[in-house]
Amino acid sequence: MRIDILTVLPEMLESPLNCSILKRAQTKGLAEFHVHNLRDYSTNKHRKVDDYPFGGEAGMVMQIEPVDLCISALKAERDYDEVIFTSPDGELLSQPMANSLSLLNNVIILCGHYKGIDWRIREHLITKEISIGDYVLTGGEIPAVVIADAMVRLIPGVLGDEQSALSDSFQDNLLAPPVYTRPADYKGWKVPDILLSGHEAKIAEWRQEQAYERTRLLRPDLLK
Repeated sequence: MRIDILTVLPEMLESPLNCSILKRAQTKGLAEFHVHNLRDYSTNKHRKVDDYPFGGEAGMVMQIEPVDLCISALKAERDYDEVIFTSPDGELLSQPMANSLSLLNNVIILCGHYKGIDWRIREHLITKEISIGDYVLTGGEIPAVVIADAMVRLIPGVLGDEQSALSDSFQDNLLAPPVYTRPADYKGWKVPDILLSGHEAKIAEWRQEQAYERTRLLRPDLLK
């Protein structure tokens, strides 16, 4: 999978894209990230990529030209399955969406900034808008990393144990059950006996019951 990220703050992406699972995916040749500074596509001598909004509203707006030039340059080299915009009013990122996105080959993610982006970008260049929650951040760089991580970790071979992703929260509309590790008794706080029994069928049943109960208490909306 190739992910091209368009941003005005490339330095925000350097560390998270080169750590942990995302770094492992790149080392294994299963994913590659290319960060593009939109200022490199500005035709302004000061490399500006924003301007005042028509109508006089407060704040600055990302211009269409640098974004269009960058996307056009990338599309001239390869086909893209999606051009994603990180937006607070986009479709809420979910595990089923991440599952679908993980099957794609080439993806562009545009990080918004300032007051927003020229609406014509959304009308003519974007194919999918994604939100990571009902709140506003300074820019789309953090959401872009969240989206990339949610996608890439599901690519076969990225995780050490592929079954691990299948038991994550939300994969079956349930929250994950509690997990424990050694020591079995710490300050009198004990691991449930069933997990020490070695009885796989009963352990599986216990985990399913716990997942359902946690979901009922914490996220009953998922059970609908």
